[in-house]
Amino acid sequence: MADVAVSSSNASRRIDTIDRKILTVLQENAALSVAEIGERVGLSSTPCWKRIQRLEADGIIKGKVALVDQNKIGLGLSVFVSVESGDHSDAWLKTFAKVVSAMPEVMEFYRMAGDVDYMLRVVVADMQSYDLFYKKLIGAVALKNVTSRFAMEKIKSVTALPVPAVEAA
Repeated sequence: MADVAVSSSNASRRIDTIDRKILTVLQENAALSVAEIGERVGLSSTPCWKRIQRLEADGIIKGKVALVDQNKIGLGLSVFVSVESGDHSDAWLKTFAKVVSAMPEVMEFYRMAGDVDYMLRVVVADMQSYDLFYKKLIGAVALKNVTSRFAMEKIKSVTALPVPAVEAA
């Protein structure tokens, strides 16, 4: 099996089958002990710990978090917000990115290709909360068009990436 090269700021290294297994296990449950992770991927604790440290140092593992049920903490409304801009200058984008990044309601923020310039995933308590967010957004920077789409039901939501298998050479 061939390894896949991964670039990092320090050096380039290979992500092998064991690294991929570690990533899959950690995405399922990052609260497992190193010994439990090692057992699941076929390593003893020390080599497993060293691999995890290397994956973190290389920026492949970006952090470990607790996943919270948004509805159980009173954030029942998910909104997908499409934004079109009339200004595509670097200065405008820097201002827009700074403003939007500072808004805690924005869970994800993408620059898009196609008929929409930016896409936001926003989570708020209710329609009134979204209206306040919307007014704050449109008042912060000049926008050509803002379209809101309200999620009625979450059918699938995962946080684990589908770690691709190592391909044969």
